[in-house]
Amino acid sequence: MDELVERVDEQDRVLGVVKRGEAIRQGWLHRIASTVCRDRRGRILIHRRSEHLSRFPGHYEVDVGGAVNVGESYQDAAARELAEELGVQASVRFLLKFLNRDGLSPHWLGMHEAVIPVEVEPDPGEVAWYGWLTGEELRHAMAHWPFTPDSRVVVDRCRTARGR
Repeated sequence: MDELVERVDEQDRVLGVVKRGEAIRQGWLHRIASTVCRDRRGRILIHRRSEHLSRFPGHYEVDVGGAVNVGESYQDAAARELAEELGVQASVRFLLKFLNRDGLSPHWLGMHEAVIPVEVEPDPGEVAWYGWLTGEELRHAMAHWPFTPDSRVVVDRCRTARGR
């Protein structure tokens, strides 16, 4: 079933409720929440998307996320997506929000970060593989592996937000 999302404008104000698939097909702005996960040693969790997914099958990602449900906050959506995709209950910290025109369709992206346990229980329907990478390992992977367009934007924005 196609999930319902809030169609929003250039200032992230709600215009109405639409099906997510329609928002993507029409290029309408909607909201996405994502989280970059780190372990206690500072390594970043990356994962490879399942080959069965309709969007970017087999591509790697540096964040976990998805659509913000109607009436849901970015932060609540980020925590919910962590639980759904990685089987992890964790506090997420809001980093920033920006209008992202890269990827599948334009959307407002609320970025978060979380420190999570090394042991995660990913949903096999969503995640085919995961691993923990240092910053240097991530730079190497991004130069050689197929990452989603959003992942590249997220890494750039995280570096800017952290002043690196």
